[in-house]
Amino acid sequence: MSFRLRAAHPRDLEPLYEMAKLTGGGFTNLPADRASLAAKLERAESAFARTEDTLADEQFVLVLENAETGEVRGTCQLMTQVGQRWPFYSYRKNTLTQHSQELERTVRADLLSLVTDLEGSSEVGGLFLHPNERAGGLGLLLARSRYLFIAMHRARFADRILAELRGIIDERGGSPFWDGVAGRFFGMSFQDADYFNAINGNQFIADLMPKHPVYIAMLDDDARDVIGMPHPTGRAAMRMLEHEGFRHDGYVDIFDGGPTMTARTDDVKSIREAHAGKIARADLDGGERAILACGRLGDFRACYGMRAIDDGSVAIDAKSAGLLGLGEGDTVWSVPR
Repeated sequence: MSFRLRAAHPRDLEPLYEMAKLTGGGFTNLPADRASLAAKLERAESAFARTEDTLADEQFVLVLENAETGEVRGTCQLMTQVGQRWPFYSYRKNTLTQHSQELERTVRADLLSLVTDLEGSSEVGGLFLHPNERAGGLGLLLARSRYLFIAMHRARFADRILAELRGIIDERGGSPFWDGVAGRFFGMSFQDADYFNAINGNQFIADLMPKHPVYIAMLDDDARDVIGMPHPTGRAAMRMLEHEGFRHDGYVDIFDGGPTMTARTDDVKSIREAHAGKIARADLDGGERAILACGRLGDFRACYGMRAIDDGSVAIDAKSAGLLGLGEGDTVWSVPR
């Protein structure tokens, strides 16, 4: 089977909704709510339609399509500038050191402080692959094609980029971190709070969350143990982010305690190594395996293929040329797999 990424459109609402129901909760960027998903797709449609190459508060949605059947089997999102419509909150883990001369004792306490340090960053998120397609490197295609999109539209993204990974969710769908921290103040379950955030935004956090630092030693063991830990299904995603140059600098999600990874946009490996060139041949036999992409904004497409670079020009294989609708003389962006 052949798969390609493309820009999402309002007609993709139902397949996105069906995938959203499979996430199992804690997936803020892909809520199982038709109205919210429709609003995301409408916002993405506006972003794809805007032609100015300037930074603005936008959201792009991409979908993974089976080119043979037309079925949508995965999705991912890019947010160009977070924290513009409402504050972008994180907890940051830091240490307070205090010393008593009388006792000749130094005490170090780990704290969680509510911050908006990452406001204005771009974000990659909302990545979900249908459970029946989790083979053949399609998750990698979804993840890294986003970086090619950024490289192709660099002026529309900030100089810092982040990725939030879902934290630990227990067997009943709850969050030990939420129960041990914010849940004590809000009187609502993690699932209710997460759903409310996905639909309405997190202004209620600003309204009700205590602004004083939380002493980690005062939390119960269940909450402490999951701070900065990704959900088991997100461990591979965390490794991929680290390979791209993202790092965990102590920021964690305010709902489930999952790690927030950050990087300088131009230092992300797939952005830094992205190559653009004119196609000299579209019948390559051999070469190196790569992710290939083309098209501006709403015409964006990406797939796996083969490439060979010679003095700036590029040769690609016939199959990927067909998937992307490319021929000799067209521009193709690529990054090695």
